[in-house]
Amino acid sequence: IEAAAPGFINFTLSEDFLRGQVAEILKAKENYGALEIGKGGKVQVEFISANPTGPLTLGNGRGGFFGDVLANVLARAGYQVQRAYYLNDGGFQVEALGHSVLKDEQAQYKGHYVDSLSEELADWLKSNKDPKIVGQKAAEYIFKNLIKPTIEDRMKIKFDAWVSEQAIHDSGLTEKILQLFKDKELTYEEGGATWFDSTKFGDDKDRVLVTSLKIDRGQSATYLLPDIAHHYKKFLEDKFDKVIDVWGADHHGYIARLQAAGKVLGLWDEKNLEIIIMQMVRLFSGGQEIKMSKRLGTYITLDELLAEISLDAARFFFLTRAPDTHMDFDMDLAKEQSDKNPVYYVQYAHARICSILRKASQGPLPLPEGEIKRGWEHNLSLLTHPSELALIKQLIRLPEIIADTARDYQVHRLPQYSLDLVRSFHKFYEDCRVLPTLNRAEGSGLGIDENNKDLTDARLALCEATRIVLKNTLDLMGISAPEKM
Repeated sequence: IEAAAPGFINFTLSEDFLRGQVAEILKAKENYGALEIGKGGKVQVEFISANPTGPLTLGNGRGGFFGDVLANVLARAGYQVQRAYYLNDGGFQVEALGHSVLKDEQAQYKGHYVDSLSEELADWLKSNKDPKIVGQKAAEYIFKNLIKPTIEDRMKIKFDAWVSEQAIHDSGLTEKILQLFKDKELTYEEGGATWFDSTKFGDDKDRVLVTSLKIDRGQSATYLLPDIAHHYKKFLEDKFDKVIDVWGADHHGYIARLQAAGKVLGLWDEKNLEIIIMQMVRLFSGGQEIKMSKRLGTYITLDELLAEISLDAARFFFLTRAPDTHMDFDMDLAKEQSDKNPVYYVQYAHARICSILRKASQGPLPLPEGEIKRGWEHNLSLLTHPSELALIKQLIRLPEIIADTARDYQVHRLPQYSLDLVRSFHKFYEDCRVLPTLNRAEGSGLGIDENNKDLTDARLALCEATRIVLKNTLDLMGISAPEKM
């Protein structure tokens, strides 16, 4: 500890402390970075929740990977986490889909998938012309055959809860919420609709709850009423301590009205219901932007992107930007099999470390069986080179990264941290010989130099600690950590 102008105090970690942290990492292994700051608090992360009116978009992919990784981080920080998907299978957008499948004058959704739906349901459509019923049938088909397989099989995301909007209507909860608002004298009727007097609670204008004076299985309810009921259930019945909703950029104006409803019910506010807005994604290939338009049917679906690039690349690239920033996705770079591609660069470093450890146990003077896993920490006092100490400082950042991300949800720290860690490892490997090349008289290849075995052991311990931390970081991002490439 030292004083520094103009009135600062500098804290410097001692070298002995740093070396001791390597032993802690080797001991903790896959548990390194696990924290207890959540103390078992019950948190729900709701994400993707795409309308079942078409295949998943790149925006859905960005929000999906973000939500999944945020849930990983919160669980690592000690929270009890539920991943939830809200299925918007009730309301006006489903009826609009029905018009589109029927190809009448009110059709809104266009594209190959709509034509395919019309063909798939052709026989059934001969006796079913009600756009509401057709829309429900089509939405069920899209969710079952286009959305859910992409989430589970391509994105490798496993939700703990799938919540249906229509089921909320059918349960009578939306009517219960409407009556609660009426009892509090916070609704009024105008123009044949029922309005929520939300301006009393910070909204910029009052909002329609029901477009007619009676709810008909939710068909006349706006988005807002079932959403209020949905969140009412989260807090009052499911008893979550905190709910984090991940929404697309087009929902930004929706935040104030939902928070106003929370104030009315006394169940949630900005502290226990946090809404994260994901900004738009632009896709580039060959230096040219590929335009996306869901209504025109010309957009590139998430499923199509994942057919072109690896899941690991998609996850890493989507995670590299803060949610409140627009993103340009370079598909050509994501396909690159070289150090130009950041995920390849990080994964190759993990494979390289694994190769070093294998060579240490297979060289002409191999380590005794099992010594890769124990014993190295006895020689850690020999780690004195600046590059060794700099690498250790990077390693011990992981718990701090997890704690900070669990607090502010900025998951883009993780890919950046993995790059910083790999750069530090490469610097260490360049400056500090880990496995000396042996003379031909002693054997060929790389192995343990008996003249300096203690230092070799210490550096192998540092390699193993780096492998552990790098793999733990990749695991948090849902990215594979290959042992060979």
